[in-house]
Amino acid sequence: MTNETTPAPNFIRNQVLDEIEGGQVTKIVTRFPPEPNGFLHIGHAKSICLNFGLAEQMGGECHLRFDDTNPTKEEQAYIDAIKEDVNWLGFEWAGQVRFASDYFDQLYAWAQHLIREGKAYVDDLTPDQIREYRGTLTEPGQPSPYRERSAEENLDLLERMRQGEFGESEKVLRAKIDMASPNINLRDPILYRIRHASHHQTGDKWKIYPSYDFTHGQSDAIEGVTHSICTLEFEDHRPLYEWFLNNLPVPAKPRQIEFARLNLNYTLTSKRKLKMLVDEQIVDGWDDPRMPTISGMRRRGYTPASIRKFCDMIGVTRADGGLVDIAMLTHAIRSDLEDNAQRAMCVLKPLKVVLTNVPEGHEEEYDVLGHPARDDMPARKVPLTREIYIDQDDFMEDAPKKFFRLAPGKEVRLRNSYVIRCDEVIKNAAGEVTELHCSVDFDTLGKNPEGRKVKGVIHWVSVDHGIPLEVRLYDNLFMVEQPDRDKDVDFLDHLNPESLTVCQAIGEPSLADAGPEARYQFERVGYFCADRHVSTPDHLVFNRTVGLKDSWAKIKQKG
Repeated sequence: MTNETTPAPNFIRNQVLDEIEGGQVTKIVTRFPPEPNGFLHIGHAKSICLNFGLAEQMGGECHLRFDDTNPTKEEQAYIDAIKEDVNWLGFEWAGQVRFASDYFDQLYAWAQHLIREGKAYVDDLTPDQIREYRGTLTEPGQPSPYRERSAEENLDLLERMRQGEFGESEKVLRAKIDMASPNINLRDPILYRIRHASHHQTGDKWKIYPSYDFTHGQSDAIEGVTHSICTLEFEDHRPLYEWFLNNLPVPAKPRQIEFARLNLNYTLTSKRKLKMLVDEQIVDGWDDPRMPTISGMRRRGYTPASIRKFCDMIGVTRADGGLVDIAMLTHAIRSDLEDNAQRAMCVLKPLKVVLTNVPEGHEEEYDVLGHPARDDMPARKVPLTREIYIDQDDFMEDAPKKFFRLAPGKEVRLRNSYVIRCDEVIKNAAGEVTELHCSVDFDTLGKNPEGRKVKGVIHWVSVDHGIPLEVRLYDNLFMVEQPDRDKDVDFLDHLNPESLTVCQAIGEPSLADAGPEARYQFERVGYFCADRHVSTPDHLVFNRTVGLKDSWAKIKQKG
């Protein structure tokens, strides 16, 4: 296990540093090229931190370029969300936001160049026929009967495709490379498809749209990108990436480098499956706090610093390291919030306690630190009255010997206040505990008298001054480590029915001032964040970010 104080391996950073020191590269230019067909997730966060982080560390620049080559699946809402996510993580792109569609005219001209050079042709085969002719991993492909069309005919057909003369799937433009290549990506890949769809950037100008493979490397070259960094599934596409650069009059030749993608247990990062969760209303949108999207994690209470720290902790390698434990991610946010979250008391399952020897109308107020180690967080006022709430889990009528909370005849300390003793248990007709009557030892404020051992400390809230809160307790969305591992089982069968539990809680008065995204440690309970969308002063809603227990830190120490 990597020690969190030691930088995790990053082979790309080491390579780039060697190139700069050796003079092969004077200024690094990277790019982050998301498809605007969904929200970004934690895997994208790794790529964002890698591309923008390298540019920051090496004095270079990173471009934000949308790979908008499929208008049927793209939306402006996705573009806006992606820009917001990148900014929220603390990164700024160089220059204006770029789009692959900015280069459609140039790409079309380069497609015509390939045709004139005898390296591209218009094919009339159907999609099924193209797949059949392509061959298999063990058998070579067969050339299309339309492969030897003349350059003049191909140029004419391509222009007619662009004008919308043909229907979708009637024709495609293909590169003419090698139908017997052991790399299937080189078996005459498709460069353009007909799509009669309006584009969010170019409107109805185009009736044909370039493929990702034809667009990506040339866009990098136009922008002067030096390092095209992508995940390992594109390793087999690299020869095609380089073929285009070598056969077109591009202004630069970027280098593609692949790294292992992030695989997080109990998590799905398939955009198609995440969209299914949204479309079928299994979750409350792309930014549902149970989603592994950046916006979902933000809404849950994760901080930009914690996500960047997590990406640093896991490092960048070429080897598939298997599943990353989600406990490492929760450790990153927990350690950040431990240092930076305000403190407050909140009772999730209220049980009324009457302090019988406190007079009616009595009230005393404590100045309590906003954070035990932060002078910059103001103290808060915590009032004590005759009636208070404690959490139901802090009382047990038939308590075992090692239960150090409240029980009949036993004592506990109220945090920041007195020691109390449970004298009487009040029940309803069904035998359920509804109220406790306790007495206060007024000599115990701020001290523990000699000879008295009180091991238990519990949190509490004044009945008169408590603030009603809606508290949403989130857990993993899936119950198994790899929800989509078994292809014979629907991944939806692994949904966790208890991924969301809602409590009507009572918080201390200071929480009335909690604005959207305000983060707190509810003492003895966990870390919580005021929901950025639905929490208002009249209806405070808090999402549980993470509990107090840090399982990964314990694993790391053992390792």
